Amino acid sequence: MKNGWLFVFFIIMTTACNFTPKEVPNAQEMLRRELHAIDWDRVDQYPTYASCDTISDSDGRVICFFELFSSEVFEILKKDSIVKISTIDSVLFSVTINTESDVFFETVAINEKLLPKFMMDSIMQKNQERLTKIYPANKRGVPVTTQFQLKVNLDK
Repeated sequence: MKNGWLFVFFIIMTTACNFTPKEVPNAQEMLRRELHAIDWDRVDQYPTYASCDTISDSDGRVICFFELFSSEVFEILKKDSIVKISTIDSVLFSVTINTESDVFFETVAINEKLLPKFMMDSIMQKNQERLTKIYPANKRGVPVTTQFQLKVNLDK
């Protein structure tokens, strides 16, 4: 009977342990797969304002950000005397928000007969401090620089 228990114990011990060495994944291959899986054209979290962070839906936060940002830019342009005199109806900006929350405007399209691009760029550069603090976009938890186009209609 002792030999029977010893035999059962020996069978359990030999079948319970897996003595085959496990393959260690290749670090370079894992990195290549991960880099291939990342969508480099989209961010995980768009730029945002503190007031938009209370919205739980990510699409709602994006809409909140663009509505607030557009209204701030509209207010800056509406109050500027040169813009009032020029009677332009709309302007298209290329907006860049870097990792330090700095905002840069570049005029893409405007009626240059009414107001040159360089003047619009200087107006926006002069009024940047009037913008509310913007938190930069994130990609995998790391702040990243984003760029987008913003059209502002001034004939409201």
